[in-house]
Amino acid sequence: MPVLTPRPRRDRPAGTDRTAQRVARRTTLPAPRRRLLAVLTALLTVVLGAPAAAATAPAEEPTADQSAGGPVVLVGMTGVRWDDVRTLATPVLWELSRSAGLGTVSPRSLRSFSCPADGWLAVSAGARAGDLPGEGYGECRALRPAGADGRVPGWTDYEESAAGSSFSPTLGLLGELLVEHDVPAAGFGPGASIALADADGDVIGTHERLPGDPDALRSAVAEALTTSRLVVVDAGTVRDTGRATVPRAEPDPAAPEEGEGAGEGTDPDQAPAPLPDDGEPAGPDVITEPTRLQQLQPVDARLGAVLRAAAEHGEDVTVLVVSLADSGTVARMQLAAALGPAPSGPTYDESILTTRSTRQDGILQVTDVTPTLLALLGLQGEAPAGALVGSPVRPTPGPASAIDRLAYVVDIDRHQVASRPVVPTTYTYLIVVNLLLQAVVVVGLNGRFMAATSRFAARLRDRAASGLSPTRPTVAVPVLRGLVVAGVAVGSLPVAATLANLVPWWRAGSPGWAVTAVIGLWIAALTAVALLPPVRRRLLGPMAVVGWATALVLVADVVTGATVQLSAPLGVSTVVGARFYGFNNTSFAVFAAAVLLAAATVADPLVRSGRRRTAALVVGGIGLVAAVVNGTPGLGSDFGGPPALLPGFAVLALAAAGIRLTWRRAVVVLGGTGAAMLAFLLVDWLRPPEDRTHLGRFVDTVLDGGLGDVVGRKLAQNVANLGGTWLTLLAVGGIALVVVVLLRPLRQAASAPDGGAYGWLSSGEPLTALTTAAPMLRPVVWALAVTLGIGFLVNDSGIVIPAMGVSVAVPLLVAVSASWLLRVRGDAPVLSRPGRAPSARVGR
Repeated sequence: MPVLTPRPRRDRPAGTDRTAQRVARRTTLPAPRRRLLAVLTALLTVVLGAPAAAATAPAEEPTADQSAGGPVVLVGMTGVRWDDVRTLATPVLWELSRSAGLGTVSPRSLRSFSCPADGWLAVSAGARAGDLPGEGYGECRALRPAGADGRVPGWTDYEESAAGSSFSPTLGLLGELLVEHDVPAAGFGPGASIALADADGDVIGTHERLPGDPDALRSAVAEALTTSRLVVVDAGTVRDTGRATVPRAEPDPAAPEEGEGAGEGTDPDQAPAPLPDDGEPAGPDVITEPTRLQQLQPVDARLGAVLRAAAEHGEDVTVLVVSLADSGTVARMQLAAALGPAPSGPTYDESILTTRSTRQDGILQVTDVTPTLLALLGLQGEAPAGALVGSPVRPTPGPASAIDRLAYVVDIDRHQVASRPVVPTTYTYLIVVNLLLQAVVVVGLNGRFMAATSRFAARLRDRAASGLSPTRPTVAVPVLRGLVVAGVAVGSLPVAATLANLVPWWRAGSPGWAVTAVIGLWIAALTAVALLPPVRRRLLGPMAVVGWATALVLVADVVTGATVQLSAPLGVSTVVGARFYGFNNTSFAVFAAAVLLAAATVADPLVRSGRRRTAALVVGGIGLVAAVVNGTPGLGSDFGGPPALLPGFAVLALAAAGIRLTWRRAVVVLGGTGAAMLAFLLVDWLRPPEDRTHLGRFVDTVLDGGLGDVVGRKLAQNVANLGGTWLTLLAVGGIALVVVVLLRPLRQAASAPDGGAYGWLSSGEPLTALTTAAPMLRPVVWALAVTLGIGFLVNDSGIVIPAMGVSVAVPLLVAVSASWLLRVRGDAPVLSRPGRAPSARVGR
């Protein structure tokens, strides 16, 4: 069996080592930055007191001698999921599920699906990386064993992809660290050569092509365990039908000819069916692709060989089994398992796997593999700051029985699969009902439009006069009552979609119908509570119920781990790998709109009673709590949230206090917001690296000079979301409704004392009277505009922020307006001024 022995590293002129340069850039700061950082750290320590001071204490990093345990084995594969496991068809995976720690992996890479090379490159770099895109959609290139010169085929393509990636991966990071710290390593198969390559694409340690016989693989791995601290095995690839990998267009001259070696793309179990001896096609399709089961069986056999070798080794061996990439263009949660000692001390056996990068039991990212290997090898903390985006995989207690643990991880993938068609459908329903409500209010209830429509209908029916005018007073009351109910129900839809995840709808035979029923029940319950007589008697009562319910549900979810938002009808997909904890962009927009409306309902009675200072303090307190929950690392962990929330609440608090917003006050508000954001970032950055969230890692990125890449990536995503989506239409329609229905009539009240085009609904009452009945209504509209506008600018979801905020705010504002119109018509009591008895007006 050919073996690639360690070869001398290429001589590099002094000062030209690219890895050393990258490390220097990440760890050495210019003098001005060091002085600024020292001043900011000192100020933050004084402001935050003991907790921040304790956080500044350097964490005791384990040295290689202190934490070095037994050998570490990584068995990588691609396209394998827990729902593939069967007792007879895949006996090794089945037995592994009985004794190992179990988890699922989000294999997200540079695109919506990942190729085999992407997963192995993520192990090499400890960050998202990938191959160049193929010529056709969904095309993935086959992996090739390292050539005779020890160089990874296609490495130049990988470098080109990394150079154009906004994630700035450091290819060869794992291999360079192993060489730097003299950690012996061995690899088997083409994927292992990628994982163990250095920055130049040269395989470090010893490398063998994957033996075709499981017994030969067992012997080879057993021998490698006696000489190497890290053994990496590429167990093979499983591909969906029609998604077989293709050869690289221009293969490396050093790469073996087609059919040489073993591994992905050359495995006889994955090859097309041979032609019969007479040369005629074997069937009508000429080429028959192997089924998933046929591809899984050799992978299962190789895994069994590695596990037997590990079991025969006298010293404790940690074995990580991870599926690193998708099997096609439809992303799915992949398989992960672990046996043996974990970095934190206990063993992985019979547990559920977790990591601080997701903070979710049973959910890992492919970028967590490299930090785990480094922690197991005693190299934790040796990687350059900011280079790793994942965290070590650790065990956490799970279900007691093996069958329940397997069901737990299978359910994670099942939930994600069921949510895939539900999410766009729910967004569509949300958009459609909002647009219908807006159309009814803006156009359908406009008196001039109704009169024109009636005259047109009369001419069609050969009538001389419109019959609409006599019926206006008759239909006004039921129309307004319907608007109140519709506004409350539509405004409740986002929180109802979140609460739907409290019920396991994805396990139903028809998940779509099940989740629709659950959402409908939650909407009905919230609407019923909001329209109870004691609540309905207060003008802002229904808005208060929905606003506070929405805000508190999201806060409770974030505080308890944000599990309800994952794979929710309006939540985030676990397979996307964007946000697993805290506030995502959608939940932030809903939360921001809801908490601003809720704060306005609390301040409104205080303002009407003349207690403006108290009202301002209450609004400021609510805003401070909301910003802290939203931005605190490990809680809301939302970098783009506080910069939008704090100015919005400042506008609302100033209005409650009766203070006019000037340019000077606006500058003070923005300066205070910036200082608060800096505090959030530094508090997280001062924690030990393994405890940081993406906020602290962002500081590392800035200090490393990668701010431009982050800003560019977010701007590109923001611009892409402006491409004429349903959310764009919702945002534009909602803003138009606010301008046309609320702001414009209020401004024209002087010239239209009878209510203008909507006077038939208000019995001629000028719409300016609404600001007297609810003085905080106009300020909260401006506060919403400020918050959602800033959120649009600073978040990478762009138009999603105002669109989702509008979907909550506008229906509730419509409900308030309709409720007020009912009061002025005499259908409900209206409070003219605080302290006076309710009076009733009779419609004209």
